[in-house]
Amino acid sequence: MEILTPKTDQAGELSKEEKKDDFALEKVPLEGRTMRWGSITNITLGVATAMLFMQMGSLMAVSFGSVNALLAAIYATVVGGVLGIGISYLAAKSGLNVNLLARGGGFGYLGASITSLIYALNFIMYCAIEGSIMAYAVHEYIPSIPVYILMIIFGLGVIPLNWFGIKQLDKLQKWSMPIFIIFLGASFIMALNKDSVFQGSVWSFLPEGVKVGGTSLLACIGIMNGLVGIMALLVSDYARFIKKEEFKTGVFMVGFIPQLVCFLIMGIIGIWFGVRLNEANPGVYFVHLIGIGGALFTILTQLRINITNLYSSSLSLANFFENVFKFKPGRTFWVIFTAVTALIGMLFGIIDHLGNLLTFQGVFLLSWGAILVCDALVVKKILKIGPRYFEHRQEYLYAWNPVGVVSLIISSVVGSIAAFGYMGVFFQNIAAFFAAILAFVLTIILAIGTKGKYYSKKVANDISNDEYIA
Repeated sequence: MEILTPKTDQAGELSKEEKKDDFALEKVPLEGRTMRWGSITNITLGVATAMLFMQMGSLMAVSFGSVNALLAAIYATVVGGVLGIGISYLAAKSGLNVNLLARGGGFGYLGASITSLIYALNFIMYCAIEGSIMAYAVHEYIPSIPVYILMIIFGLGVIPLNWFGIKQLDKLQKWSMPIFIIFLGASFIMALNKDSVFQGSVWSFLPEGVKVGGTSLLACIGIMNGLVGIMALLVSDYARFIKKEEFKTGVFMVGFIPQLVCFLIMGIIGIWFGVRLNEANPGVYFVHLIGIGGALFTILTQLRINITNLYSSSLSLANFFENVFKFKPGRTFWVIFTAVTALIGMLFGIIDHLGNLLTFQGVFLLSWGAILVCDALVVKKILKIGPRYFEHRQEYLYAWNPVGVVSLIISSVVGSIAAFGYMGVFFQNIAAFFAAILAFVLTIILAIGTKGKYYSKKVANDISNDEYIA
């Protein structure tokens, strides 16, 4: 088993990063995997209960009908759940998050830096989107406060909440969940006491000229594909802390429950509110339903997700800059950097470009996830190519491995071409799923073609049997 030596600064003291148990640039050792699956799932629910997922349900229902929205939510739950369980298994088995898994999972030491940077940019984008939703919700209630002032307050205000690492994240999510449920319940009661804009069953709603299935369903699936990959990959940041005694249960619960909540449960809630109130933006309809309570509800919900957005982005940025530039200022530096960058995105109207951003994100993240799962289950386990474990240390790795890098570039380019409509309507709406399948196949072909030559310079002899994938 690999025993990690605590990092020290020039004064010879334990680094603050190590004290916080973040392991931003290292494997979580077996003795560091001490968290129960319930606590880890609780942290991920901060993301899963974000209003963005509710907004997607409302948007799909208002635009394409309730049944189409529900079918797309079920699709996202299944795809996200399968990928999430796979990624959680790899993270819990190896003690590595997806940034570190990518190094020995087909990308190489520097090749994985590409994924780390784009992954971090995705979380910065999410930070900006969720912060914008908060700002506009409060502005809806108090129009006299300029939106840009609210963006600055909410953009920077989340920094102190993310200062202390994973165990503090667990505490913050635990005390805020009951408040979230109370506000949501109050909103349901107020909506039930208000006449529905649509007279009839919520589940029978179809806009004029829209049918169940066909292009309308594909359009909804296209919307969900922009979100499916993010939750599945995000759970790796937390699943690597699962206790050994809870491995099997923890992998399933941490991998699947967040997908179930964000896509199906939050999707259904969004569909219900969206149809009854004929409004796609939760930040608007909650303020209209419960006034200042709606504004506070939006703030609480978005702070819950932005705490985890900052955490995951800080890990990815730390990984990228340490790999490429040997720059290691610590995770808290990257928390501030993420928050400030996200604030700039808010002020420049990132939310107005949500569609294009989610399209690229879905293609990239699903392709990346497919490569990691394929590398573990097919390349390592079935084909017996390369090491039977995930190596993350530079001295054991080549800088670049064409298996993952080439697969990701080709699948992302082809998927993006499809997503922007150059391959027809069908492929446009399943672009991310299509890119993931392409990435999976290319990974196998390139692994066989290169005979695993670029997976490792030498075989490590300090890997625990518990960490072997095959």
